[in-house]
Amino acid sequence: MALTGCADDSGTAHAQQTPSASTAPKPAPGLSAAQARDVITHYSKINNEANADRNRHLLDTVEDGPLYAMSLSDYTETEGLSAADRKSYKPWSYDLANAKLYIPRLAAGQDRWFAAALSDQKGKTPSRLGVFAERPQHQRWELVSVVDLDSQKLPDIALDRDGYATAVASNGNKQLAAGADLLRTGVIDNFATGGTNTGTKLFAPTKASKRQIEVHDKTGTRYANQATTDFASAYNRYKDAYALKTTAGGALILFSHTHTQTDAVAHSGLQINPGKDDRAWLHDVPRISITYTFVCNDAVTVPAKAGPSHLIGYTCARTDASGPPVTSWSNPA
Repeated sequence: MALTGCADDSGTAHAQQTPSASTAPKPAPGLSAAQARDVITHYSKINNEANADRNRHLLDTVEDGPLYAMSLSDYTETEGLSAADRKSYKPWSYDLANAKLYIPRLAAGQDRWFAAALSDQKGKTPSRLGVFAERPQHQRWELVSVVDLDSQKLPDIALDRDGYATAVASNGNKQLAAGADLLRTGVIDNFATGGTNTGTKLFAPTKASKRQIEVHDKTGTRYANQATTDFASAYNRYKDAYALKTTAGGALILFSHTHTQTDAVAHSGLQINPGKDDRAWLHDVPRISITYTFVCNDAVTVPAKAGPSHLIGYTCARTDASGPPVTSWSNPA
C-alpha cells in the first residue's frame, strides 16, 4: 500500500491509503474447478444420448464450432453406410479423476472458456485437449474443439497459487514468436506443399508436423500418373483461437483450419470410384474429380522469443465431398 498525505479542515495532516498495482484485484476465473468437472460430465452424458441415434438437435446443445461440424460429418458418413458396415455404438465418458483443468482468469467482458486435458479411458494419462466455451445466448457451456495429442507429455501451462491459468492474446501478441493466424498458414502449407513455403520454417519437426507433411507426400503420389492430388486452403468459418500462458513465458494456442483435397483424373477415359465412406456425399457415382473439404483442430506451443513453434497434435474430419460425374454415367432410375 502507498501512503499519501492530505489535510482536513483543521489543517491536521493524516495518512490516506491508496491501492497499488500489487493489491489490485485479480481477474476472476471463468468458473471453479468443480463447475468445470460438472460441465465435462454433462457433456459426456448428452453426447452419448445424441450419438446413440445421431440426434443432431440434442448434440447441438453440448457442441459448437469446428467440433460440431466434425461430429455432424461423422453422422452423415455413418448414414451413408450399409447396415452391415455400420459399427454398433459404444457409450463412453471422460475420466474426471485424471483430467487436467486449465481454467484461465479473464478480464471483465471476456468470453468465458477453459481447456482440459482428457482421457476417455479410465486410469489412462490424458491424450487429448478440449476447449469448452460458454454460449451466453443459450446459457450453457459447449465443447468447441478437441485435439488428439501425439505425446502423453502435456504442455507446461503456467498456473497461479490458486491453480488458475492465464489467458493471453492469440494474435497480435508481441510477447509470442507467432500468432494463431500465422500458425494456421503454416499447417495448411504442410498439407499444400509439404511445408516448403512456411510450414517447415514455422515449426520444429514433431510427430504431428511430420504426419501432415506425410499426408501431402503420400496422398499426392498414390495415383501415380493416373490422377493428380492438390491441397489448398479453404474458407474457414471457425476463426476463434484460444491461448494459455506457459511456464516458459510462451503460449499454448488452440485453433482451427479448413483445407481441401482435390483428386482429378489425368486424362479422359479414367474415372475415380468413390469408396463406401464417401457414399453419403458421392452416392457411388464415378467422378472425373472429387474435392474433399476437411475441418481440423490444431494445438501448438509457441515460444516467447523468436524460434520454431511445436505442433503437438491435430485432428481432422472430412465434412464434404463433391465433383462432376463422368460423362458416360447416367442415373439408372
